Amino acid sequence: MAINNIATTVRNNMANAFGDAMDVGATDPGGDFAGFTAAFATLLFECQASNPAWGAAAVGVKTANAISDDTSANNSGTAAVGRLRDRANATVAEFTIGTAAADLILNTVSITAGDRIGISSATVTMPAS
Repeated sequence: MAINNIATTVRNNMANAFGDAMDVGATDPGGDFAGFTAAFATLLFECQASNPAWGAAAVGVKTANAISDDTSANNSGTAAVGRLRDRANATVAEFTIGTAAADLILNTVSITAGDRIGISSATVTMPAS
């Protein structure tokens, strides 16, 4: 069965539940946006989310609060995939990384250890159908 025309209040509740998942745990002050090489082989960077990580949903869209730069990338490599992680570093969701046609767009995917990595904005959308 296909689901169509999901009510905005339901979409907002879904988006808010997703966002709340990043605020779980107590190991770190905030969840993070972590970037890896293909197949999650090597951790390249970790940009820390605020706590709470996301603002309130509107029309099924959740917008991230401020995301701190990683001031010194962990390792060198080509960024390909990433994970949204909660404050205990558990995976909330996974995404692709690229310079175009990816979930997270960076100005370059070639990361060198020690680089400053920044994410200027992020949104999550719960579709209406």
